[in-house]
Amino acid sequence: MDSVSQLVLGAAVSVAVMGRRVPVWQAAVVGAVCGTLPDLDVFIDHGDAIRNMTLHRTESHALLYLTLISPLIAWLVAGLFRHRVRWPAWWPAIWLALITHPLLDLMTVYGTQLGLPLTDHPYAIGSIYIVDPLYTLPLLIGVALALWRRSERGLRWNRIGLTLSTLYLLWSVAIQGVAAGQIKQALVRQGIPTDKVLVTPTAFNSLVWRSVVMTPDRYGEVYWSLLSPRRPLQVVWRPRHPELFDALRGNGYAERVAWFSHGFYAMAERNGQITIADLRMGEGDDFTFTFNLGSPQQPDPQPQRLPSERPTLQAVFSTLSQRL
Repeated sequence: MDSVSQLVLGAAVSVAVMGRRVPVWQAAVVGAVCGTLPDLDVFIDHGDAIRNMTLHRTESHALLYLTLISPLIAWLVAGLFRHRVRWPAWWPAIWLALITHPLLDLMTVYGTQLGLPLTDHPYAIGSIYIVDPLYTLPLLIGVALALWRRSERGLRWNRIGLTLSTLYLLWSVAIQGVAAGQIKQALVRQGIPTDKVLVTPTAFNSLVWRSVVMTPDRYGEVYWSLLSPRRPLQVVWRPRHPELFDALRGNGYAERVAWFSHGFYAMAERNGQITIADLRMGEGDDFTFTFNLGSPQQPDPQPQRLPSERPTLQAVFSTLSQRL
C-alpha cells in the first residue's frame, strides 16, 4: 500500500490502543514511524532490478520478525519519552502498528512474504489498489480530529476512522468475489478456460475490476464494472510467447519473475532482446515491472527494469468513467 496509508494506519492504531495514557501526539508519532519502518527496505540494493522487486516486502514484513522486534522498540520509545507509561504499555500499540503494515500490504496484488522464515511465498489477496482514497481518507480524518480535539471525542473519531477503513477492506474482498464470479461466468459462456484468472481493482477505486486470463500461449484482459454488471464482456488477447521462456530455461531471473508473479507473466522480444513483464500491475502491453533479460545467447547479468508510461490523472479518470 502507499506510504501515506501505512503512516496514518500506524498512527490510528497506536492512538486507539494508547488512548489517553500518553499525549495523543506522542502515540500518533510513534505509530506513524512504526507504520513506516517496514518499507525502509526499499533503500536496500540487492544488486539487480529483479531481486530488488522480489526481495521487497520480505524480512521487514515478516510477522514473526516484527513481533520479535516490537518489545525492543517499545523499550526504546518508553525511554525516549521518559513518561510514567512503561514499555509493556507501549508494546501492544507498537506491535499492532508494525504488523498491520504487512497485513494491509497483503490486500494488494504485489506479494508480501509475511510468513518468513517458515515460507517465502509472496501472499497477495489483490482486493484493493495500491492507492485508494476511500481507504485512506477515513484514517486521515480520524487521526487529524484526534490530534485537534485531544479529548475522548477526538479519540472516538479516530476509532470511527479505523472502523470505516476496515469495513472498506472487507467490502473490497466481498466485491472482488462478486466480480470474479461474474467474470468467470462470462468467460465460461464464451468457452474460455477459467483455471487461471486474476481479478484486481483498477486505479483508485473498487468499482471497476480488471481481470487477466492466462492460457499457455496468450493472455487476455477484460474489465467488469459494478455499475454496469450486465454489459457484455470483451476479452482482448495478446501473445505471451512461452517459447521465449523456454529459450531462457534455467535463467534464474526469468524463473524468479515467473515465481513471484504466480505465473501471470508474458515474454516479448524487442530488437533481439527478450523482456519479461509481471502482468498483475499495469494493463495492455505496458506494465509497471518489465525487465530486459538480454538475449538467449548473452543473458544480461544484471537485468534492467524498463520504464513504463505513467498516464496523467485526467487520462486515468477519463478511462475510469468510460469503464464505469
